[in-house]
Amino acid sequence: MNDMSTEGYVTEDGRKIGGVLMEMKDISLRFGGVKAITDISFNIREGEIRAIIGPNGAGKSSMLNVISGFYIPQEGEVWYKGARRPQMKPYEVAQQGIARTFQNIALFEGMSVLDNVMTGRLNHMKTGLLAQSIWKGKAEAEEVANREKVEKVIDFLEIQHIRKTPVSRLPYGLKKRVELARALAVEPSLLLLDEPMAGMNVEEKEDMSRFILDVNDEFGTTIALIEHDMGVVMDLSDRVVVMDYGKKIGDGTPDEVRGNQAVIDAYLGVSHD
Repeated sequence: MNDMSTEGYVTEDGRKIGGVLMEMKDISLRFGGVKAITDISFNIREGEIRAIIGPNGAGKSSMLNVISGFYIPQEGEVWYKGARRPQMKPYEVAQQGIARTFQNIALFEGMSVLDNVMTGRLNHMKTGLLAQSIWKGKAEAEEVANREKVEKVIDFLEIQHIRKTPVSRLPYGLKKRVELARALAVEPSLLLLDEPMAGMNVEEKEDMSRFILDVNDEFGTTIALIEHDMGVVMDLSDRVVVMDYGKKIGDGTPDEVRGNQAVIDAYLGVSHD
């Protein structure tokens, strides 16, 4: 399969993968004299689950921050939906249909689950503050429409029973699910997940894996994720890019990456012949 082809393909399980949605071209990122990313290129195809893996300090989160607009690389270009993306602020990137979760949960602890998920609809709210404060006409209709979208996400992720619960009262695993719900409320074309399984027990990981697959399958959402659990990565991903010390050392299907000697030496530790 030609990775740079604009044509799609069908996976063994019948899922359709489209053309290139996002492309990172020769990305380099430095913090002072420290090189976080060095001349990395890879792409994300429409409809796929794309994993970014590597040991601690490899530059994975830095790359995710470049994709989401938090960091601006010194060299290289980001292409999205066939166009070169100019320098943007994170909220402008979000308006393009890119949403994310964070390695360290970033929720409003004093607010309810419902209100947290509603914040994911901010980019879809077009009426001004004055109209919203009066809450009549267009503002009321907009609020109702956004609430319906949020309720569907809450039902989808099976968190109806905690919808009015303050986030501060929730266990860790449910907080991670609420953060996923908020990202889904954006209705993203590209969903970025930064270590979605971190700190979870086996049952919570199984639930999160199921929801990630369902989001990709039922919504058709393209997903790029960072994850340290190699079992999860190999089970969920269509393709994997491997980083080490800010450089790309592998890129391909899970089987191809599993058999890449450079990846084995740097990260996996043992060969999977």
